Amino acid sequence: MKNYMLSLTTAFCLLFLTHVSFAQDMSVEGLLDKAVALSQKGDDAGTAEALTKGTAALESEAKGSTGTLKDKLLSKAGDLKSLIPLASGGKLQSGILGKAVSAVKMLVGANRISSLLGKGESGLLGNASSLTSNLGLIKAGSSILGSDSQSKLGGLLGEATKAVGGLDKKGMAGKLAATASSKSLGSIVSLVGSAI
Repeated sequence: MKNYMLSLTTAFCLLFLTHVSFAQDMSVEGLLDKAVALSQKGDDAGTAEALTKGTAALESEAKGSTGTLKDKLLSKAGDLKSLIPLASGGKLQSGILGKAVSAVKMLVGANRISSLLGKGESGLLGNASSLTSNLGLIKAGSSILGSDSQSKLGGLLGEATKAVGGLDKKGMAGKLAATASSKSLGSIVSLVGSAI
């Protein structure tokens, strides 16, 4: 019986640790997407929990960031925090949460790109996958923009995605890609910063 209880306790501890590390391993956008999904299912407690963790992760990322949109991210973290009591009480509409999360996704993506741009050529070279992922985040949230901004951003995202593809190349090809992509990436960061 003692061995059974011991193994049960061990199993529970492992399950708990897995759950904790799973939450810690999830990105800001992963946690916020989870909050939106749970909200759409009507899981108020789950929404509030995912939103709390997502907001904390967002604050942590923003405070440790060197990007130009750091202050905007902290402001959005404050906005998300104000939605947590509504989520807990079952009064948060999933549409409102979805829009807030879309804005955060765009800012997170743009801020991460801004951090890499701040390092100059060394921040861009070899970082094609990270930049592509962050461009994807911006695109995923762009549906909340007005049609003019959305159209302009779409064009810039297309340009940047093409240019970014060459950043993993060696030598002159990589340097040319860095020069070509830095302008469009900078424009994207500025557009997102002014639109949100």
